[in-house]
Amino acid sequence: MNNTITTSLKSKLEAKKAEFELNADATKKSIYKAGFEDVNTSNILKNAKKVGDQAPNFTLTNALGKPVELQDYLKKGPVVLTWYRGGWCPYCNLTLNQLQQELPNFKANGANLIALTPELPDQSISTSEKNNLQFEVLSDIGNKIAKDYGIVFKLTDDVAEIYNTSFGLNEHNGDASNELPLAATYIINEKGKIDYAYLNTDYRNRAEPSEITAFFKR
Repeated sequence: MNNTITTSLKSKLEAKKAEFELNADATKKSIYKAGFEDVNTSNILKNAKKVGDQAPNFTLTNALGKPVELQDYLKKGPVVLTWYRGGWCPYCNLTLNQLQQELPNFKANGANLIALTPELPDQSISTSEKNNLQFEVLSDIGNKIAKDYGIVFKLTDDVAEIYNTSFGLNEHNGDASNELPLAATYIINEKGKIDYAYLNTDYRNRAEPSEITAFFKR
């Protein structure tokens, strides 16, 4: 077995957090902390789809122009549905790579993986190519599907200013809403019901891919 698979996603994310704490200035830390608190005090976790809920169906066009419908995938087996903020997010890239490593184990349990992002298709395909992803990466323009799942929030003005100044969030997403989805992960069964939900207001925390596999093996 490849040794990289044995390293947990959590440990990689914690290392990235520590790097930020070491290198970021006090102002940026304060702005990001306020951003976390703003999401945490909202009703987003209360309103988000949860275990036992019916998962809203959707059809999105992938980066190659092919329509992809959730229901079609559910005919083949359960679906791991996950959101990421964008290829600009280092925590997202770590997560996507770890999901790719875990993908054979999902498939061994009859499951498929679909990732959604608010980024424009040109951005999402570059993310796919960069990470050598072998699963569907779909652009959820305007966070339409994420809104159906109740996981969209608006950045604080200060965080939005940093994102737009440093890498051009609005250009990546094709709008000026300054809205992003939680880094949520669901397991949806063949009947379209949600069996597993990982919801966290801190985007630096993600569902552990190996724990998703363990859920299938219960």
